[in-house]
Amino acid sequence: MEDKKDETNQNGASEVEDSPESKGDTEDLSTGEKDQSGAQGADDAKGLDFILDIPLEVSVELGRTEMLVNDLLQLARGSIIELSKLADGPMDIYVNRKLFARGEVVVVNEKFGIRLTDIMSPAERVKSLN
Repeated sequence: MEDKKDETNQNGASEVEDSPESKGDTEDLSTGEKDQSGAQGADDAKGLDFILDIPLEVSVELGRTEMLVNDLLQLARGSIIELSKLADGPMDIYVNRKLFARGEVVVVNEKFGIRLTDIMSPAERVKSLN
């Protein structure tokens, strides 16, 4: 192969040095096929890093209700809007506006948090896309 340089060290032993072009790819001399597993593994890692860095919107729904425009216009500071969910019921957790899980409200360092109690199966998540 032309990718290797043959050099002799101070002891007279021959050393083979890799050129930059040969790193990552190897060639099976019996078949002439190249193995690019080193390069492929690096590409897979870069692709995975790209996917892992995609931002997602995660929201927790406390409840819902429907209101008439007239009722909405009557709201003032101190008004109470009654929601459809029970106070101690599970909260729905959405990822990019698709139901992903359910959980219960907790307090962590004086901030609200949510403890996951049920995660939708992959089949249920795919079904919710329709």
